[in-house]
Amino acid sequence: MNDSSIYFTKFVIKITFIISIFVLFFAASCFAPWRPGNHHNQFAAAPAQQLATGFRFTEGPVADRDGNVYFTDSHHGIIYRWTTDGELVKFHDNRILTVGLAVDRYNRLLVCEDNMILDESGKFRMYNGPCRRLVSIDLDGSKTVIVDSYEGKKLNGLNDIWIDPDGGIYMSDPDWGREGMEQGTSQVLYLTPDRSRLIRVIDDLAITNGVTGTRDGKVLYVIESKADQVYAYDVGEDGTLTGKRLFAEVGNDGMTVDEYGNLYVTDIGITIYAPDGKKLETIAVPEHPSNVCFGGPGGRTLYITARSSLYAVPMNVRGADWK
Repeated sequence: MNDSSIYFTKFVIKITFIISIFVLFFAASCFAPWRPGNHHNQFAAAPAQQLATGFRFTEGPVADRDGNVYFTDSHHGIIYRWTTDGELVKFHDNRILTVGLAVDRYNRLLVCEDNMILDESGKFRMYNGPCRRLVSIDLDGSKTVIVDSYEGKKLNGLNDIWIDPDGGIYMSDPDWGREGMEQGTSQVLYLTPDRSRLIRVIDDLAITNGVTGTRDGKVLYVIESKADQVYAYDVGEDGTLTGKRLFAEVGNDGMTVDEYGNLYVTDIGITIYAPDGKKLETIAVPEHPSNVCFGGPGGRTLYITARSSLYAVPMNVRGADWK
């Protein structure tokens, strides 16, 4: 074998080795379990499936400790429960515009009530009675008022809530410009875990909307829906916020977080962002989504409220609150 043949053979061996290493690396990256920073993997295991429809405007999905999902047909003032057995149950009907929901550590449902009421003709009108408040509803339907004012003035009309790991409650209270609003600003309020103090933690956003936070409670996300932006804040030990920063130029309503700290934001679909703000993926939804949560057995299903329907997406990840 001459020198040129030897050189050519060595060259082929080197190229073959490099290609083999590349193929092995590519195959390993494609089939490796998803981890933070491994941004190629698809989050959804299947397309969105419509579970129920025929509603007026669905909102506020949240799962209890068993994986049952509560959501509102907000413009009818009705709260429904979608069970882990796939059954739709009417849970509560008070005819008051009902938006955000949460489940506390005692498995009680917390409900944001606005300032509109459904009249006999099926239309909403302003209501100055017992509303514009946060209430809890037990399984027997009994209702307890948690908060309905700040510094002696009625709330604007709570929109969304998030309960931190210590049991403190963050509430968005937007001012939509309706008559009779007493707070004078859109705001986010924080109720301490012992429910003894209500603190205004945000008052410089035009329209405060969706709120959620990380599993460790160290970061709070807030949607400013007028500008379609998500802001992130560092959470102090007393619940106050610092380090305001623009996280994403998207967002119109609700959010949730998965087990790896990725943020799911309602947009034309559900847009997913890594904790560092990098856009990862968008899950398509047949109707414009309003809000989103993890639920079902093991917290591996993404439930989406979208206008007239409730949708579910089987996921390759779990929600942040599921262990």
